[in-house]
Amino acid sequence: MQVYPSKREFEELSESYNVIPLYTEIPADLDTPISLLYKVFDEREHLFLLESMEGPEKWARYSFIGFDPYLIFKSKDKEIWLNGETYFSEDPFGKLKSLILRYKAPFMRDLPRFWGGAVGYVSYEMVSFFEPRVPRPKDTLDFCDLFFIFPKKLLVYDRLRHVIKVISLLYLEGKREDNLYEKAKEELLTLVETIRERKLKLPKIKKIAQLQPELAKVDFLNMVKRAKEYIAAGDVIQTVLSQRFFLEDETLANPHASFYLYRGLRKINPSPYMFYLRLEDETLIGASPEILVRVEENRIETRPIAGTRKRGETEEEDLALEEELKRDEKELAEHIMLVDLGRNDTGRVSRYGTVEVYDLLTIERYSHVMHLVSGVRGILREGENMFSAFRACFPAGTVSGAPKIRAMEIIAELEGRSRGPYAGAVGYFGFSQNMDFCITIRTFFQKKNRLYLQAGAGIVADSVPEREYEETINKAKALEKALELLAKGYFL
Repeated sequence: MQVYPSKREFEELSESYNVIPLYTEIPADLDTPISLLYKVFDEREHLFLLESMEGPEKWARYSFIGFDPYLIFKSKDKEIWLNGETYFSEDPFGKLKSLILRYKAPFMRDLPRFWGGAVGYVSYEMVSFFEPRVPRPKDTLDFCDLFFIFPKKLLVYDRLRHVIKVISLLYLEGKREDNLYEKAKEELLTLVETIRERKLKLPKIKKIAQLQPELAKVDFLNMVKRAKEYIAAGDVIQTVLSQRFFLEDETLANPHASFYLYRGLRKINPSPYMFYLRLEDETLIGASPEILVRVEENRIETRPIAGTRKRGETEEEDLALEEELKRDEKELAEHIMLVDLGRNDTGRVSRYGTVEVYDLLTIERYSHVMHLVSGVRGILREGENMFSAFRACFPAGTVSGAPKIRAMEIIAELEGRSRGPYAGAVGYFGFSQNMDFCITIRTFFQKKNRLYLQAGAGIVADSVPEREYEETINKAKALEKALELLAKGYFL
């Protein structure tokens, strides 16, 4: 089996770079991304699966599976944990940036856009570091602000060529072991044998409890009324209020339960950003429709979503609903406002004159709904990078409001509790200086035996509190179908 790069090429690369991938390629015709993850699932506290849909009926080319971290970076408020060691910092995100930039990686023509870097999530509460005016509310969840792993092993499932790239990363720091290349090559080939030979074990899962709202209906209605008072006073044009649902069940102690839940979500709601992150006692299971920000080859892109209709039963119904959505003045006004906010965020880090809106007011169809979507892109100016681009766009206007800072102050006051992963971001910062993050919506997040789901609604001047409440309920119900599949033992 051919392994790349060769030992001679590796030695040449190691003179200039301190992280180098060893990789090989095997056929994928007997596997799926799901079966691959199962084969490396057990006895691992840190692993992820990142997938994507391109449009309503086509899976994107690559799925990424990563595990066996070289580094584990976590932060909460000003406290940082790096591979178990504790530090304190006024700027945890800056520390993560410095850690990633410590590694210099070669360009690998045969590997996809992501083959190594930091993968994880950013909680909504990180905004208090980016915008100090926004207060940090009471923490009722105990999730990290930042949680990223730097995987040593990756499996890249390529649907176009029907192959699997098996990758083992070599981090070249400190004194190097003898026969480093040979040992890494042996580890790589052992992983290949695991993929080829391991049989799948699918344990049975007991029925699971149902989600319950944390907030009484009257309390949510009062939040909306108070937000409308701020809007009438001219503080904001829109603010996005949310409510959280939860369940507690000992079944969740079995990590397979959360992955069955991901499989259910994958079936009922395939989306542009599908992810399963298992990070110690925290797990995120998501099907997000919306990009937060992407940087690739120095180009920045975001795609605001605002405006939704359910899918029709026929093509004719779909077209009628599309026309209805395009003529809805409230939806159009909200969408244009969020596109302008996206232009402002992108413009903070882009060269003058390069920011443009494309595909304005485009309809994108997905399994159960259709969305009104527009694209915003620009070229990063000198001195900016993927980290400053992330800070400029976080959090998304579609989960905060406009003007953004005042909207977030109102959210902190009215919701009065931490959002945790909800409305934050999931994705990666690559060693290639590319990044891709989605907004953490339509996502279950689990801490030990508790499972959470949060849903929001954009409040504007003419919002009807009862309708906004129903919007959050309907969003939660759509994802509860994945829980129903888990309870019925659909995947056993």
